Amino acid sequence: MDTALAGLAARIREASERGTALRLRGGGSKDFYGGTPRGELLDTRAYAGIVAHEPTELVVTARCGTPLSELESALAANGQMLAFEPPHFGPGATVGGCVAAGLSGPRRAAAGALRDYVLGAKLVDGRGRVLRFGGTVMKNVAGYDVSRLLAGALGTLGLIAEISLKLFPRPGAELTLRLEMPEERALESLNRWAGQPLPISASAWNDGDLGVRLSGADSALRAAAERIGGERVEGGEAERFWSGIREHTIGFFGGDAPLWRLAVRSSAAPIELPGERLIEWGGALRWVRTRADAAAVRAAAAAAGGHATLFRAADKSAGAFTPLDPVAMRLHRNLKAAFDPAGILNPGRMYPEF
Repeated sequence: MDTALAGLAARIREASERGTALRLRGGGSKDFYGGTPRGELLDTRAYAGIVAHEPTELVVTARCGTPLSELESALAANGQMLAFEPPHFGPGATVGGCVAAGLSGPRRAAAGALRDYVLGAKLVDGRGRVLRFGGTVMKNVAGYDVSRLLAGALGTLGLIAEISLKLFPRPGAELTLRLEMPEERALESLNRWAGQPLPISASAWNDGDLGVRLSGADSALRAAAERIGGERVEGGEAERFWSGIREHTIGFFGGDAPLWRLAVRSSAAPIELPGERLIEWGGALRWVRTRADAAAVRAAAAAAGGHATLFRAADKSAGAFTPLDPVAMRLHRNLKAAFDPAGILNPGRMYPEF
């Protein structure tokens, strides 16, 4: 076993024996997400590096402490990418933190979520045992798909030591269009386009402007642009726009009101909450900056066929994630007990109960 990994496993084993909580952390770029981190710091960055990359097989395996930017640069050099377009939220973002947070970027509606690309994982559980799940091809999965279960679990089930991910070729060309239209018309247009053979890879509406990104062959982009209309956005400006959406650096995300992330039906009507709104994923993701109380926000999300997450806020006493019903809570607690019986790994990051 690698010395760095052996050291991480030993630290977890000792903490389990002492009943001491551990705060699993890579670059810390997503410390704001979920519940407040607590426990003794366990820095994962020493266990880093790309273990294997098979460009012809469209698969990569990387260690948890690998900088996300380093992995993406290596893939780009081979004309490949992480199709779920994960946000970094800071220069220190690591591969392990990316998977633990389970967040996907603007391309998610077209390409799928992060968890859809997880093929296999090496995990250090709450007893300090090194476990392997899945592999490097889709057909390796048999029985419970534990590897994908780790995506979005915020390290509460174990330390994601290594992860194998399916890759996508980078698109041959991309084109961004800008259209002026009100929210209701933007939602209607996005849902209508979703039923047509258009190479839309991302969309974002805010304050009367709708941005649409097309990805694919030049001929397909020209034909789609003629059908959609709007103003073409130059390459550099378009790249900054989508980066700003992914990394939350555009003006909308800079306000001081709590930021809510609502995952709803794409066809749902505009969410009637006070504050500013930004729409992604063809209407299925609604960002809302509002001072409305948590119950009102979650009720609005439920009415639209989804749920709400308190993404960024100074006060998260209402809980970051939608409260679970008794049956779902029991399942979550049983999973936690199976992987981390002493309850020492990232306690409270998802729910206070575990």
